[in-house]
Amino acid sequence: MTEANKDAVDAITAQWHVVRPDLNTDAMALFGRIYRIAKAIGDAMEQTYGRYGISRGEFDVVATLRRSGEPYTLSPRQLSATLMLTTGGMTGRLDKLEKAGLLVRKPDPHDRRGLQVTITERGLNLIDQAVTAGLETQRAALVGLTDDEAEVLSGLLRKLLAGMP
Repeated sequence: MTEANKDAVDAITAQWHVVRPDLNTDAMALFGRIYRIAKAIGDAMEQTYGRYGISRGEFDVVATLRRSGEPYTLSPRQLSATLMLTTGGMTGRLDKLEKAGLLVRKPDPHDRRGLQVTITERGLNLIDQAVTAGLETQRAALVGLTDDEAEVLSGLLRKLLAGMP
């Protein structure tokens, strides 16, 4: 590997090799890069969605309603389960999104104690624009890879994820 191809993770693992030459830092290098990539694209996505007045977490709520299909309605419990959020965390997001006019909460006609969350027309328009912009941001991040490389990487990451405890 040439000096020009080295990154910050290489510098970290090189330091470990000096002070602890007995360590195999391959996993550290791999996960260090995954973490840095996730952080960089997370920040980029936050900026992209911010142009639409929503955070990544708020995007996730509205996008979950959108991809659920018509009538774009789920219970808060279904949303919480899908997004792996506590009900308290979900309530805060729903409050903000409802105040922004992107969704409405109504009593569940089948359960007197339950609620239904439905995306509004404004929310539908916004999420369709935001998801398109988000995909453009993600595609731009892949510019250094060929389509075949991106496909191989996706397959390897899927395999890695499937093996996680």
